[in-house]
Amino acid sequence: MKAVVVLSGGQDSATCLALAVKKYGAREVAAITFEYGQRHSIETKFARRLAKRFGVAAHKIVKFGFYKDITTNALFDPSMKIKGSSTSTQSPPNTVVEGRNAFFLMAAAVWAKSLGATVLYTGVSQADYSGYPDCREVFVKAQEKAIRLALDFPIRIETPFMKMTKADEWALAAKLGIFDIIANETVTCYNGIPGKGCGKCPACRLRNRGLKEYEGTLRR
Repeated sequence: MKAVVVLSGGQDSATCLALAVKKYGAREVAAITFEYGQRHSIETKFARRLAKRFGVAAHKIVKFGFYKDITTNALFDPSMKIKGSSTSTQSPPNTVVEGRNAFFLMAAAVWAKSLGATVLYTGVSQADYSGYPDCREVFVKAQEKAIRLALDFPIRIETPFMKMTKADEWALAAKLGIFDIIANETVTCYNGIPGKGCGKCPACRLRNRGLKEYEGTLRR
């Protein structure tokens, strides 16, 4: 196996999966999905569909049952109203799952090592940064170093969208020939609605704004 992709079922991770498959071939790519107490199991359902559609060699679903015991947020608690980040108070959105990518990347790397895969893909981005500390490039580089030391294994974390906007991602999806898959067969919405989503939550607004920007470039 060459690469493992952290696959949530959303736009970013699905496009990462397509990139990995294009580069290495489906037989050399595996995907890993995490269930960590998030509101909607539909994410896992769509991740399974994407893994099958792209024909990857393996797809593992891992449960982190402890998360709700150590923290809370709007993705865990349906009674909380989802709020975006605040530039005035510099507070992150209440959908932040503290340390999520640190856990995910370490767990994915452990599985990657067992498969002999030295490349780990994740769809994080700081270009469209919305208050998530573990989506920053400085974090990913530090985590890569920590994983290498912890596992004594030459893992490399690929973040193809780190400096891309959502508009850039839509353009890439079109170039890869997967635009319709990303538009209709992914779940990015915090309210668990596939495709265009609810249109109101921070994730939908970011996704849909990027789509409009991309469509605007086509009319120029």
